[in-house]
Parts: sequence; C-alpha cells; structure tokens
Amino acid sequence: MLSSRFKSAASPWRAMAAEMIRRLGSRVSVSAFSTSYSRATSYSIIADFRSDTLTQPTDEMFTIMRNASRGDDVYEEDDAVRALEAHVATLTGHEAGLFCASGTMTNQLAFRASLLTPPASILCDSRSHVYRYEAGGLASHSNATVYPVQAITNRGHHLTVQDLEREFVTDDGDVHMAPTRLISLENTLNGTVMPLQDVQAIRQFSQERNVRLHLDGARIWNATVAQGCDLKDFTSQFDSVSLCVSKGIGAPIGSVLVGDKDLIKKSRHFRKMFGGGWRQAGGLAAVVHWCIDHVWPTMKKTHALTKQLAEGLEREARGAKIYIPAETNMVFLDLAGSGIRLGELSSRLELEKGIKIGNRYTLENQTQVRLVLHWQITKQAVDGFIEVVKDMALKAASRPNDVPHTATSKSAVYGIPKRFS
Repeated sequence: MLSSRFKSAASPWRAMAAEMIRRLGSRVSVSAFSTSYSRATSYSIIADFRSDTLTQPTDEMFTIMRNASRGDDVYEEDDAVRALEAHVATLTGHEAGLFCASGTMTNQLAFRASLLTPPASILCDSRSHVYRYEAGGLASHSNATVYPVQAITNRGHHLTVQDLEREFVTDDGDVHMAPTRLISLENTLNGTVMPLQDVQAIRQFSQERNVRLHLDGARIWNATVAQGCDLKDFTSQFDSVSLCVSKGIGAPIGSVLVGDKDLIKKSRHFRKMFGGGWRQAGGLAAVVHWCIDHVWPTMKKTHALTKQLAEGLEREARGAKIYIPAETNMVFLDLAGSGIRLGELSSRLELEKGIKIGNRYTLENQTQVRLVLHWQITKQAVDGFIEVVKDMALKAASRPNDVPHTATSKSAVYGIPKRFS
C-alpha cells in the first residue's frame, strides 16, 4: 500500500492525466494513461512541430543504449564514444572529434579554443544562434566581442564575402579596435541553405586574411541533403565544425565538435573546466551512430513533407504567407491577413489532431510561428494540420479580419515563450 506522503505527491500527476482524458474524450482509454504526466503526454501528442529537438527516443534506441559500452569518457576509455568521434571526424574531413552535451557547448568550446589571446572579435550573421541564443557565451567564455553582419547582398538569404568585407576589422595596430580573428557561419539558418560556392568563397576570404572559420552546423545534415552533396564538401571548408545530433538526425542528446587534433585537445580541456566532462556516455554515443546511419537518409522525405505543408498552408489559409523560403525542414508562417488567430489554431490542432505548435502562451496579436519537421512527423500529421487550417480559414472568411501584423522576434517567429530557446 502506498504511503500517504506518496499518494499526496502523486495526486497532481493523476489530476493532470484526468484532465487530459477529459479533454480528449473517447479518443483514448483511461488505461492508456499512467500516473506519470510525461507518459500521459506521450499518448496525447502525436506530432510536435515546435522543434526537431523534440523527437522521442524509440524502443530500438533504448536497446542500443543497453547494449553499448560503459567506459568513462573523461578517461577517454569508452569504445562507443571513441568510435563516434572518429566516425564523425572522417565524415567531415577532419582529424579528430569531441562528443559533448549540446550544440551550444560545442560552439563555445570551438571559440574558446580558437581565441586564446584577446583582444579579438568575430563576425557572424546578425540572426545567428551563437550571437543571439547562447546566453552571451562568447563574451563570458572567450572575452571576445561580436560584430553582427547584416546579409544584404543576397537580400537577407545568407552572408556573402561582400557582407563580411563591410565589417571586417584588420589587425593594423589601431589600439581602439578588436581585430577580427574568426568568422562564424551557420548552415542551415532559419531552414535556408548557404550554397557551397558561397562557403568556398568565404573560406578563401578567411585564408587570405589569416582568420579562422567556424561552422555552426546544427542542421548541416539538412543542408547537404538539400544540396545533394557530400557532408565533407561543406565541412572540410572550416577549421572547426559543430554538428548537433539532437537536431536533424533525432538522437536523444548531444553534439560533436570536429577540427584538428590540437583544437580538439584544447577543447577537451576546456570542456572539463566548464563542467562538461561526462562519464558513461557510451549509450548516448551508440545511439548517435545509429541515427547517422538510419535517420539521416530519411531527410529527403522530411523536406518533401515540409514543402507540402508550406504549399498547403499558403493555399488553404487564404491570405497567410510563408515569409522565409521552405528549403529544408522549416516553415515560417504568418497568419496576418488570413483572419486565423494563432492561439486558436494552436488549441484546435492539439485538441483535434494531437499536434503541438507551442503557442499556448501566444500574445493576442501574434501572427507568426515557426514550424519544424523531423523524421517522426508523418504525412497524416501534415494533412491533419492543413485540414484544420482550411476549416478555420473558411470560418474566418465570414468575419472581419482583425488580426494585425506584428514585428518579428524570436518568440514570435518560433511561436514559443521567451523563456525557452
């Protein structure tokens, strides 16, 4: 028999599960829910479009983890971790790799290991993750300043050499300035691909000026599939590359940093200093290896579904716009002009189709949302999404359109509260 203390602690979870059962009605049985809220949620949400980090580990992944090596990674004694690092280094055309907990960590380690002597500045796209969404890590960890660059030459699609030339700070002895020591690119950026020829031109530019070139390749997996080229074609152009594995290829956690042996040795030391040394990480590494082999090849299908969703929403929402090209696995939707309210759309999708777009806390006048597809998004989910939008658009056509356009911010574009990244 459960103790009264345990019953008291468990009751909130039971209440949450009961509420979900009430909302979902006869679509699921009471027996489908446990007293665990997370377990209950997994039955109610069949498709999560908030991010490709929100894939769920499969039973096969847990089997792989159970059978993986169990050595200590800080001592560099785990076989699965060593194998993964060597494999990704080979795939990318680099000497060595380092398996870490997150893409933010691998980006920041690359900067810290590259920018050893201040003063230094880096150039990056003004929209880039390393500049906006890594908690000021560059200033804190690397004592570096950032000169954000506007992508003007290609009308905002991606940076070019011409854009970088405008902001480049030469090391000419001027004591007032922090010379450019590193250029950081992001591919994909908002789901759009920086073409290989522009990457190669920027590589030549960086070499001529003797500065390092880093790639935040959180979704470089998607970029290579969209371009129809080998991963190494892109990644070999850089001195360091961060490859997130929880995005795109759907592993439960992690990111791999690649570069030359000296950079990885320094990064391993800094990882320990930052508190990022993990111990028995072999199970996670083994799953990443499996995802590279089995999930990465499914991206072409995911990109096709993304295009289908973008076209369907623009067609059926009657006035809605896709305001960033859907080139890989992201759809940026603006409902202004359609008469559809984003909060209402979010609620209906979740209640009727089990689809989550993360707008529970949306502002009344918010109209923009980022939708991200991944390997666990099905055609059924995409069709269901379009079906709900079509129905709402028909009803909205009978009332005045009073949904104003709002300025784009991360919380608006991503459709999530500001406290999340």
